[in-house]
Amino acid sequence: MADSATSSKLKKAFIQIKDSNEKIPVLFNPTEYSIEKSNEFANINIPGLESPMLQYSRGNLETLTMDLFFDSYAEDKDVRDYTNKITDLLKIKPSLHAPPILIFTWGSLNFTCVLSRVSKKFTMFRSDGIPVRATLNVTFNEYKTELNEREKSLESPDRTKNYVIKRGDSLWAIAAKEYGDPAQWRPIAYKNNIENPRKLEMGREITIPPLDE
Repeated sequence: MADSATSSKLKKAFIQIKDSNEKIPVLFNPTEYSIEKSNEFANINIPGLESPMLQYSRGNLETLTMDLFFDSYAEDKDVRDYTNKITDLLKIKPSLHAPPILIFTWGSLNFTCVLSRVSKKFTMFRSDGIPVRATLNVTFNEYKTELNEREKSLESPDRTKNYVIKRGDSLWAIAAKEYGDPAQWRPIAYKNNIENPRKLEMGREITIPPLDE
């Protein structure tokens, strides 16, 4: 039998302030949530091609979005006593000089994040105008504290390295791969005395200089 809303087995969602014992429970578990992750690609315009080449640039932040429902009608209490605990997470924490780092936890979901956006909608009021029902649409952005193993293996564009030209290579594509910006091909050309960037010698080893050189 499915657990009812009053079952002691029902796992409640909560927001924990990282490096703190403070936990902010949500009154009602969300009915759904969305997790979004995307990548960005740079268009590399190469003379002679009918359309630009695509070069992976970077990954975007993973986001967690949901609606949180609050109802204090039965308590005859201002619902903002609950919702303000969520919206206050947008405020700067003096010790960090930034909003707090959070962990949204619900069952197997543990999302280390910061609160990036809140939209409040009040839908029920007492006779004196005090709101007693509200829905918050919230968006959390992932917060990374360290690089993963794949990212650690990538070489920094601030260090000099060598590259062997392959068939189909262009300075635009090499700059996009090494610097994340195809427009930065000129430092490579200057460093290697390449007069015509459209004509590259296959098999030649060139130097990829740091951008600040």
